[in-house]
Amino acid sequence: MRYLLCLILLLISFFGISQTTEVSKDFVFDANLFYGSILLHNPDISHLITDHPGGVILGISRKTYGHKEWEADFGYPDTGYTFVYQNTNNPTLGELYSVYGHYNFYLLNRNLQLRIAQGIAYNTNPYNKDENFRNNAYGSHILSSTLLMLNYHKENLFAGLGVNAGLSFIHYSNANFKAPNTSTNTFAFNLGLTYNLDKEAVYNYLKPESKVKITEPVRYNLVLRGGANESDVINMGRYGFAIVSAYADKRLGKRSAIQLGTDVFFSNFLKELIRYQSIAFPELNVDPDTDYKRVGLFVGHELFVNKISVVAQLGYYIYYPFDFEGKVYNRIGMKRYFGDKIFGVITLKSHGAKAEAVEFGIGVRL
Repeated sequence: MRYLLCLILLLISFFGISQTTEVSKDFVFDANLFYGSILLHNPDISHLITDHPGGVILGISRKTYGHKEWEADFGYPDTGYTFVYQNTNNPTLGELYSVYGHYNFYLLNRNLQLRIAQGIAYNTNPYNKDENFRNNAYGSHILSSTLLMLNYHKENLFAGLGVNAGLSFIHYSNANFKAPNTSTNTFAFNLGLTYNLDKEAVYNYLKPESKVKITEPVRYNLVLRGGANESDVINMGRYGFAIVSAYADKRLGKRSAIQLGTDVFFSNFLKELIRYQSIAFPELNVDPDTDYKRVGLFVGHELFVNKISVVAQLGYYIYYPFDFEGKVYNRIGMKRYFGDKIFGVITLKSHGAKAEAVEFGIGVRL
C-alpha cells in the first residue's frame, strides 16, 4: 500500500511527546512478539514469499489527560515511539529495523487500543544487480514504514504489569525514490506485556469547560511541492519534480475541512520514461515529443489535530498526454502549521496502491 519515505521521520518531532506544557509523567512500556505472513499484494513478489516473518515490537507511550483540548476531543490518546525488528526469514529480503512516532487511540472503554505509527526502516539486503537481483521489493537500504496495531489492551493488572494481544500490519516501501519498489505488507499476530512506570499514581481525565465552535469563510491555499523519484525501470536514474497546487477549503467544524482544487505536475522522470519507451519499445508508438506535464482536479479532507493536520485527497487528471498508472490518483500525508497561515507538508502521492513519490512542500492558507 502506501505512505511515506525516509525523511518522514521528521514528522516524529510533530508528535505529542513535546506538545503539552502541563503533562503527566505516566509512561507505559510495551513489548510484543509477532509472527505472521507477507501478503501477496503484487504477483511480482511471489518468489519472495517463502516463509513466515517474525520479530519484536517495542514501544514507549505517554498518556494524555486533557491538558490540551485536542486530547479530550480524540479520547485522550497516547503519544510515543515504537521500534520494530522484523526477520523476514528469507535471505533475499533480509532483516528490517524500524523506528516510528505513534499515536494510541482507545475504544470500548479503553480496552481496545489502535496504534497508528509512521517512520523509517533500514533493510539489510536491498536489490543489487550483481549480488541480490531477486529482491525486487526493496530498492534501497532506507525505506518508509507504516505500522498499524489493533490490540486488546489491559494495563497495570499486577505490580505495573499488563497484557496486550492483537493484530499488526507493517508496510515497507521507498515510494519510488529508487527502483525497484514493489514493497511488502506484513500481517501478523502479536502478543506481549505492558509496564506502567508510574504504577501507583492516579490521574484524572480533564474535560474542557467550554466547547469552542469554529466557523470560517472559504479559505484559499497555495502549495509548492517538490522532491525526486524514479520510474520502475531499474537504473534509469532519479529526477526532480515540482508540483503547484491551488485549492479552496471550508471548515465543517473544529476538527475537519473539505477541499477542492487543482494540481499541475512537472515530473521529469516521465520525460525520461517517454524518451526511453519511444526508443526501446517502438511497438508502443510513443511519440518522443509527448508532453510530460499533467494537470489534475482533486477533492480532499483535512483533519485538524492541534498544530498538525492529516490530509487525504483523491484526484483525476484532466490533462494526461502520457499514460502512466491511470488517470485517478490519491494523496495522503501530514501538515504542520507555523502560525495561522504558513504550513509545511509531507505527502505521498499514489495511483491506488502504487506509490509515485513522496512530496515535500510549503504552503500558505489565506
